Amino acid sequence: MKRIFFLSPAHSGGKRAAMLVSSMGAFELARQVQIGAASIGDVFAFCSGLYFRGKLAYARHFAKPPEGVPGVQIITPSRGVVAADTLIGASDLCEFAKVPVDTKEPRFTGPLKNSVCSITGIDSSEVVLLGSIATGKYADTLLPILGERLLFPTEFVGRGDMSRGALLLRRLAENKELAYMPLARACAAFKGLPRN
Repeated sequence: MKRIFFLSPAHSGGKRAAMLVSSMGAFELARQVQIGAASIGDVFAFCSGLYFRGKLAYARHFAKPPEGVPGVQIITPSRGVVAADTLIGASDLCEFAKVPVDTKEPRFTGPLKNSVCSITGIDSSEVVLLGSIATGKYADTLLPILGERLLFPTEFVGRGDMSRGALLLRRLAENKELAYMPLARACAAFKGLPRN
């Protein structure tokens, strides 16, 4: 079966994002952002660090998308899912920073639903979410559209972001894909974990 990865976004309003939009940006990625020529994947990897770098590298390696469909798509706060190679600039980062990633925020959920429904071949593809299930911000919007085809890495349940990033990079180095389970089952397993 064909497989697409959806990656949760990095925070677009933090200090690292501010370094990219500053006119004082003295490194190559900042210059690219300032002229609108930076890929969203590279920008979010810079903003987030290990976890996002791990997600991006892993997804690029293991994606098996339908022909003509990007295998790695990034969830954005205001534009739904976009290909990881989509070019963005400073104004895009500022836009993302203004929209909360929340199921109660129509500026987030509306574009997400519309963009997922418009992906060619989505009906015959598995979609793996590399993101958080601690809240319903992704699952509540994506599950009604994708149902049992929406998957989640089994080994992610109960792990923190840094641990997930390291796991993804380790599996990439081993060329060994993670096992996946339906997202609905992963959410149920997560809710059943003991809380500290």
